[in-house]
Amino acid sequence: MIVEVHDVDDLRLEPYRHVGDHRWLREHGLFVAEGRLVLQRLAAAPSYRAHSVLLSHTALAAVEESLRGLGSPIYVAPQALLNGIAGVKFHRGCLALVDRPAPQEPAVLHGARLLLGLEGVGNPDNVGGLFRTAAAFGVDGVLLDQATGDPLYRKAIRTSMGAVLQMLFVRVGAWPAIIAGLRSDGIRVVALMPHASATALDEYAVRTNPNDRVLLMVGAEGSGLSPGVAEIADARVRIPMAAGVDSLNVTVAAGVALSRLAGR
Repeated sequence: MIVEVHDVDDLRLEPYRHVGDHRWLREHGLFVAEGRLVLQRLAAAPSYRAHSVLLSHTALAAVEESLRGLGSPIYVAPQALLNGIAGVKFHRGCLALVDRPAPQEPAVLHGARLLLGLEGVGNPDNVGGLFRTAAAFGVDGVLLDQATGDPLYRKAIRTSMGAVLQMLFVRVGAWPAIIAGLRSDGIRVVALMPHASATALDEYAVRTNPNDRVLLMVGAEGSGLSPGVAEIADARVRIPMAAGVDSLNVTVAAGVALSRLAGR
């Protein structure tokens, strides 16, 4: 249903006044999807339900066809009016409020072939970038500890180019215990770290069984993975680099490692 909006005080758009308040959104069971590509991926994601969509006329012309099956109100207004409602100039005149899904349980990862684990990755750009990287290399699911940022944060979704909406992800509390459980399920845990004592990535990849199921663990830049994860891992792997360079951005490092592990 497409609804023309002419009044900045239209009460139907009250939730959009909170798009910059992540805490308010979480308390009301919502998150923000922003941008044309992200909205198109939202419409194609069966596990997400849009509460409503807010568009400029130009954006509607670009994405209307892909939003036909969304089943949610689509509010349309001039860009200036949209900016006044949301309080920000949002990306390319496209914004949606989406119902936050129920948390997934680790059991949904049973049978996965390739997983990515994030420990303490708080930066939303890195979280979004890691999801985009995971999607690019065919990762079956992403595991997050409690200290990792929210993948459904507005900036993380935008940085991921909507990949967050396509990826299965699970947030867990009992971090070492869950990882140990995945090992019991037959998954090899690979800890990515820059330590000189770790095995070089290419060396590890060529000597392992290509049928091995793998969980690649990455940590926050600076602190890296916790000792608990390093100890429980089946292998500790590093990316060889030129002298004088101590580490890569976590998204880049994960991309290098996943490209090698996915192509074994």
